[in-house]
Amino acid sequence: MLAGEPEMRAWQEDLYRDLHAHPELGHQETRTAGVAAEELRRHGLTVHEGVGGTGVVGVLSNGPGRVVLMRADMDGLPVKEATGLPYASEATTTDAAGKEVPLMHACGHDVHVASLLGAVRLLAGAQEAWSGTFVALLQPAEELANGASRMVDAGLDTLLPTPDVAFAQHVLAYPAGTVGTHEGPFLSLAESVRVTVFGRGSHGSMPHLAVDPAVLAAMIVVRLQSVVSREIAPGEFAVLTVGRMVVGAKSNIIDDHAVLELNLRAYSEEVRDQMLSAVERIVRAECAASGSPREPELESYDRYPLTSNDPAVTARVGKAFASYFGDSATDFGRQTASEDFSTVPDALGVPYTYWGIGGIDPELYRSAAERGTVTQDVPGNHSPGFAPVVQPTLRTGTAAVVVAALAWLAG
Repeated sequence: MLAGEPEMRAWQEDLYRDLHAHPELGHQETRTAGVAAEELRRHGLTVHEGVGGTGVVGVLSNGPGRVVLMRADMDGLPVKEATGLPYASEATTTDAAGKEVPLMHACGHDVHVASLLGAVRLLAGAQEAWSGTFVALLQPAEELANGASRMVDAGLDTLLPTPDVAFAQHVLAYPAGTVGTHEGPFLSLAESVRVTVFGRGSHGSMPHLAVDPAVLAAMIVVRLQSVVSREIAPGEFAVLTVGRMVVGAKSNIIDDHAVLELNLRAYSEEVRDQMLSAVERIVRAECAASGSPREPELESYDRYPLTSNDPAVTARVGKAFASYFGDSATDFGRQTASEDFSTVPDALGVPYTYWGIGGIDPELYRSAAERGTVTQDVPGNHSPGFAPVVQPTLRTGTAAVVVAALAWLAG
């Protein structure tokens, strides 16, 4: 089956470059969804569009057998591309808040879509080699943490036979050509918290008449740095980042409120809950210490579930990868990023595994590793400079989908 990959290489590379040059924000992926739906229909799949907004589901039925679901996410990011590639994105759009923003596929979702559509083309062209059903799921708004749940809420389970197994993959900042699995927790759960604290406004020359929310917010930020280092057991993974702090509009005005936005990550709900409890305790205590005139407001949003790979499914996929990719198949270990993919198999009640593929020029990565400068010289996901090399990234991503699927569907 994979012997047919060279024949479609030019088409797939052109498709990838086109997707890269035309990114779309979450829940705005109308062009990408249309391209995907057209390609799925071309190869005989039963296609459902507009699932949960812009989601697409294609079902390739090929006789009796197991059902395999493979997901690819479609959305881009509000990042201005700085790769210098001839097919770099120059697109802009208006986000949900009405703000004009640049657009870039800074997380490699264009690789995921192109790889899945390539795998569909290979599976559809060699149906004598397998039996069962392959489901291609193109998901919107992974970056907003709600694309998967919207597809589920839209009746996803009624559009496809119940899968026996579900897969997803992600291009990462590892050498292109490599593929990595990991049993158990693979991606962290995540939750963001918006904290609004209140002071009493005044003129900058009269601080004695104010309760300064800038000082209050600063004290909260400093105190939060002790949560992971002093409240989470050593050996447990936990991240607490204050990514945004907004207060004031002019140097000589003491404002009456400040807003903090926090991001929490862990590999267990218990650790996540421990951090949330500590955040609320610290915020309320600092407000009391500052004489805040109002209770603070805490709002959770952008919740990502834990991605924990089923051991049996992951072992089976890992064995198939080792057989096909040889030494290029490895264990990538736990990753600190987060995903909403697991919402789909959890809702359908099926086991799953999620793996990574490398996308960085192998020579660039090797040289940086030898110098000990990987973090400085190799752009990671969400960076303006993140640019997976076209090959062997696409070949690896496509082969990984086919190899994993055939571990369940091969006749």
